[in-house]
Amino acid sequence: MAHIMVVDDERDVVTLLKFLLEKDGHRVSVAYNGAEVLQKLGVEPARADADIPNVIVLDVMMPIMDGYTVCSRLLENERTASVPLIILTAKGEMRDLFQLSKNVATYVEKPFDPKTLRETILTILAKKP
Repeated sequence: MAHIMVVDDERDVVTLLKFLLEKDGHRVSVAYNGAEVLQKLGVEPARADADIPNVIVLDVMMPIMDGYTVCSRLLENERTASVPLIILTAKGEMRDLFQLSKNVATYVEKPFDPKTLRETILTILAKKP
């Protein structure tokens, strides 16, 4: 189906989403902090051969680099600017900072319902050309 990247410092969240999304037939890659996702996507350091996902599920509060900074860096990069982001937030934290970001498709508050998140991903994938 699609390539989905899950970025969260909570390993239980990553494990759960990876399992469920792979069960749905998606290919899932993971990162546990902001710096790691930028490296894997070939943003920092720049690499043209990196595999770019169809959707990124991105936590806000992470060590090393937060989700807002990741969102900004992805938007600045030509290869990643159009990748839709699903922002995972705890009680709307930092939500206002993302309001002007063109690459944010939606917000999902933690704790989230895995079924609803899976449906959200399918909806976003259906809209992508």
